[in-house]
Amino acid sequence: MNFRKNKHKPLEISLTPMIDVVFLLLIFFMVTTTFSQQTAIKIQLPQADGQAKVERQQQMLMLTIAKGGQYYINDKALADGKLSTLSKALSKFSSNKHIPLVINADARAPVQSAISVLDVAAKIGFTNITFVTEKEE
Repeated sequence: MNFRKNKHKPLEISLTPMIDVVFLLLIFFMVTTTFSQQTAIKIQLPQADGQAKVERQQQMLMLTIAKGGQYYINDKALADGKLSTLSKALSKFSSNKHIPLVINADARAPVQSAISVLDVAAKIGFTNITFVTEKEE
């Protein structure tokens, strides 16, 4: 009998299947990922004929009224559109009532929203209130 000696091959781990799986996972996650976009508040400004131009000041309070009547103070949305919430938010800035309150209202926003803002601002004591408009061409 002739017995052959078993020559042991060195063990090799094939990385090809693992690389295939990693690339498939990478492609899967790239395709299914959604990116959150930082969006600005889209408003359409009303037009004005006036020649008055207000210079941008260092300290001012920007209140935006969006199309649906939502309120934003310095680009931060209020929790709801209630006047009590708006009053509380404006009261935080009432320590300096001479700071300009700039109202940036969408032309399609309800007029009652702008009137409500004026009422609340007057009750709190703001004296310098300005509306932002586009110059008519």
